[in-house]
Amino acid sequence: MDEQLQEINKFYDVMMEFLANYSLQILGAILIMFIGVIASKYVHKVTLRLLLKRNLDETVSKFSANLMRFLVIAMMAVLALGKLGISIAPFIAALGAVSLTAGLALQGSVSNFAAGIVLIITKPFKIGDTITVHNVYGEVEDIKLAYTVLVNEDGEQITIPNKFMIGDILVNSFAYRIVEGSVGIAYESDVKHAIATITQTITACKDINPDNEPIVGIEKFNDSSIDIAYRYWAPTQSFFKTQYEINLEIFHALQKEKIAIPYPQREIRMLES
Repeated sequence: MDEQLQEINKFYDVMMEFLANYSLQILGAILIMFIGVIASKYVHKVTLRLLLKRNLDETVSKFSANLMRFLVIAMMAVLALGKLGISIAPFIAALGAVSLTAGLALQGSVSNFAAGIVLIITKPFKIGDTITVHNVYGEVEDIKLAYTVLVNEDGEQITIPNKFMIGDILVNSFAYRIVEGSVGIAYESDVKHAIATITQTITACKDINPDNEPIVGIEKFNDSSIDIAYRYWAPTQSFFKTQYEINLEIFHALQKEKIAIPYPQREIRMLES
């Protein structure tokens, strides 16, 4: 029991001596860190407000503001360590080694973040656009620093690392995709009337892009039919639904106007010897 009391007294004496010698340094370090935290919040708030005021992308603005806050805290931490008489050289060396190791281990992640910053600055597409990359298409739902989220017509959420968005061919059709189709009519039919009927049928659909008029015309001449081709822009989120509905409407419209849709026929003649 006496030995334990002696150990406690010894520890108490050491602590009192330490506080007597370093209390001002400790208080100074705490004060520096307190000021650093307050200053970092202020710098973060001011930086974010200024960047947003200049109409910079929100993601870039938040990233830059967070980076400034981190730099302020790091700088004040260095000052606090100096106040305690602790050399920061070993910490810098260790930080460099850790950064190198982490950089090698996270090369893919770092490249994704770098590509994300490039995407946000250059803005090759925005939320709501329809893009195709790596043979995958969909509407852009969200753009993060590390990845981009697409949603296709089936409602499937597709996450693509941003390094693929930069390093591959990217097609931006915005909110609509083009639909190409054709239908064959009989040679005896009125071609101009058929073209007008198909055009009116497509135009009557409210889902297609009103800014781009449908294009309808003769595509080619077959043995038993004249192919009338048509093109229009359908919304990505209902691409196939719109296409199938318009195809059905075209079929009904041609039937109503008595425009024949032929099928391949062969005429066989019997010759008497």
